[in-house]
Amino acid sequence: MRLGSGAFAASCVAIEVIGVAIFLRGFFPAPVRSSSRTEHRAEPPAPEPVAGASSNWTKLPPPLFSKVVIVLIDALRDDFVFGSKGVEYMPYTTYLVEKGASHSFVAEAKPPTVTMPRIKALMTGSLPGFVDIIRNLNSPALLEDNVIRQAKVAGKRMIFYGDETWVKLFPKHFVEYDGTTSFFVSDYTEVDNNVTRHLDKVLKRGDWDMLILHYLGLDHIGHISGPNSPLIGQKLSEMDSVLMKIHTSLLSKERETHLPSLLVVCGDHGMSETGSHGASSTEEVSTPLILISSEFERKPDPGFEQFKMAERLHGNWVRLHLEENNSDVLFGLGTKVLKQYLSALKTLSLSLSTQVAQYDIYSMAVGTVVVLEVLTLLLLSTPQVLHRRAELDVPVSSPVFSLLFYLMFLVLSAIHVVVCTSAKSSCYLCSLPWLAAGAVMVLVSMLLCVIVSALARMVMDGTQLRKNAVHPTSVWSEVDFLLLLGTVGHVLSLGASSFVEEEHQTWYFLVNTLCLALSQETFRSYFLGDNCEPQHHFHMAQGCEGTVHTLQYNTGYDAPEPNGENAKALGGHRRWAVLASPWLVLACCRLLRSLNQTGVQGAHRPDFGHWFTSSDHKVQLSVLAAVSLLVIFMLVQRGCSPVSKVALALGLLGVFCYRAAIGNVLFPWQSDKKGISKGIIEARFVYVFVLGILFTGTKDLLKSQVIAADFKIKTVGLWEIYSGLVLLAALLLRPHNLPVLAFSLLIQTVMTKFIWKPLRHDAAEVTVMHYWFGQAFFYFQGNSNNIATIDVSAGFVGLETYMEVPAAFLTVFGTYVGPVLWASHLAYFLNSETSSGSALSRACFCYALICSVPVATYIILVTSLRYHLFIWSVFSPKLLYEGMHLLITAALCVLFTATDQTTHTKSRVKMDTES
Repeated sequence: MRLGSGAFAASCVAIEVIGVAIFLRGFFPAPVRSSSRTEHRAEPPAPEPVAGASSNWTKLPPPLFSKVVIVLIDALRDDFVFGSKGVEYMPYTTYLVEKGASHSFVAEAKPPTVTMPRIKALMTGSLPGFVDIIRNLNSPALLEDNVIRQAKVAGKRMIFYGDETWVKLFPKHFVEYDGTTSFFVSDYTEVDNNVTRHLDKVLKRGDWDMLILHYLGLDHIGHISGPNSPLIGQKLSEMDSVLMKIHTSLLSKERETHLPSLLVVCGDHGMSETGSHGASSTEEVSTPLILISSEFERKPDPGFEQFKMAERLHGNWVRLHLEENNSDVLFGLGTKVLKQYLSALKTLSLSLSTQVAQYDIYSMAVGTVVVLEVLTLLLLSTPQVLHRRAELDVPVSSPVFSLLFYLMFLVLSAIHVVVCTSAKSSCYLCSLPWLAAGAVMVLVSMLLCVIVSALARMVMDGTQLRKNAVHPTSVWSEVDFLLLLGTVGHVLSLGASSFVEEEHQTWYFLVNTLCLALSQETFRSYFLGDNCEPQHHFHMAQGCEGTVHTLQYNTGYDAPEPNGENAKALGGHRRWAVLASPWLVLACCRLLRSLNQTGVQGAHRPDFGHWFTSSDHKVQLSVLAAVSLLVIFMLVQRGCSPVSKVALALGLLGVFCYRAAIGNVLFPWQSDKKGISKGIIEARFVYVFVLGILFTGTKDLLKSQVIAADFKIKTVGLWEIYSGLVLLAALLLRPHNLPVLAFSLLIQTVMTKFIWKPLRHDAAEVTVMHYWFGQAFFYFQGNSNNIATIDVSAGFVGLETYMEVPAAFLTVFGTYVGPVLWASHLAYFLNSETSSGSALSRACFCYALICSVPVATYIILVTSLRYHLFIWSVFSPKLLYEGMHLLITAALCVLFTATDQTTHTKSRVKMDTES
């Protein structure tokens, strides 16, 4: 079966996504579920408790507290209560802590520091699985033994108000509840008012035993404007007044019951310096835990005095034993104590490892095999794509009917049966229906047979080439070696936790080195007087006369004639512009590095982003955002139609209006004290123009399918789609990140006009450069391999209520703006520079290959390091990023293939006509 290299690459990446999904399902273990009875058997749910009903227990211990109120303030960091902000904004809570009618602690939350896993940890006392970070969006019912379930079995009446995650975890446990949406982060007022409005009524009633309140406003403020926002202080003051109301009401009730009440104040996780959470930094894992009750008032404690006396007696005992002469006995006793300590630590460590790290090795192995098979197939097809036409003869039909296929399928089926019947723990693939599991076995067997056929064909082709003894000489430039070595070096660096945490430094180094290499290349082309054109292709015929023809054949470019404009023919200002362009790009990259500090080692260092986002520099931020939007318009409008230019201008104006509405920036006539809103109308105003520009571009692409002779329509359509994505990115990015978008467009313009065109780099080189810059801009934006750097607020721009699919799409796009825009520009650039179908198809293949190599390598590394100390804090988040990047790559490859379909068909028709 003959496939274009682009369609072949898209198919391979789609299969690879399946393999990565199977691996992830096996890698992220399901948490160990405890049972409420000694027998590990399923039990029917407890009946709804009735007021005044007696418990099933024959004898209940007397209660310590008459009522318990749990106030969980989402993202409550420890210094918000115990630091200067607590003294300033939470005076009543500080008074309770310092007076002594409470026990206060700094609790440490284990990663992932997101809401649903932390609620499970608080209620079960166990460590949830890391996969719960994905389930956080749609929490299933909690089946483990937990405090809420035991309270219900004991006949306690529980009431809940707040984050609806509790209602999903405990669907039939509360006699009264009112849930609020937890993912609509732009709302930090109504989401808490909806909780507080019930307090006056509930606190006057006495028909409940436990009241749980989950406030979300503080977390939402952090996502919107960070922990240093003035809104933080207002929200802490609001929470302090709520705690005062609850505590005073409980004290008044104690006079009637003669039994103390308990008020628990805690947070599920903390908040990073950027206002997010999810990782393991000190700010994210440190949260206050305050137990407030009149029972905890300070008074003489005989047990404490006895403990101090025991310490003094123990010291005397040690001193007396040290004075004895029998040193052998003391040494033997010390050795025994040491062994007991080590044995206890080993047992505890093994117990924790068993709870947290129950890997599904079978699913991991199958997913790894699929990914490695796809990567092998891509590597075997690389010579054909780079040296031949952009079509591949994929041997699919012959393996299906071959003996090897059926033998492999039978072997894999037998292994599947043996594993599923003998495995002590549950396996994901074993839980699938036999038809679905069989399809996976068929896929693995088919890929193996295709690889064997490809190897056999490669051997035969190599023999034929040796017989003909005609093989052009391969010439590699310094840029080629840099791109190859840089890509391989980055892949190898993923095996070290420090390089994963500071991966941005790797990409910064690579793009800077690339700029220096391009500078050297332009200097040599102009001043060293080479006799031949710059050779930027992997397979070049010898001699100057055949250079242009070979370049055109190998890359798909419409190479200029030898007497046309080229690197040496340029003169005057344009020549100096070409020489200066790599240094301009290098300067832009250096400026962008100072905008957002990221990673782990330098995230706390001051940067321009923190300076602009502070409340004292709102005017400067407004000017920066306005200038950036103006630069974006000037760089994007050049390829748009007149109607799209107007839409783009209005859309960018709407972006500034949206940021002004939510209080990020100011208009010149607007005061800083103006009230802020959610900006729903302004954001939807921008969405209208985004959809309009995207619709216009899509219409032009479909039109190019009909008008076979007009390549300009297709080029304009691609630029329209690219412009629509730029406008959407401008809306989702924070105002201080708009320069990142502006510099991205500037570098693309400079590289297109003064590097790629004059030096005539081939499709493979241009693709790798686009990939490198896309990765670098991912980190220029402030992202990292830390989950806490994900800007969740981007998923709720223009949404009035929480909608899962749009919110997920906007969040992913806002996170991967850099790679997506650079890949979109690659499609436009190659289509505008070629009239054949080979360049874009080859670029799709190269893009798929360069994304598949780190994914496959990282899967192997993570498997070997699955018991590493930093597996959950460093390697696992990076694995999620790689999986999402591969999914985006699959979508981009499909876009490339759909875009290239018309051109490829036209090129094939033209070839058939000529033949």
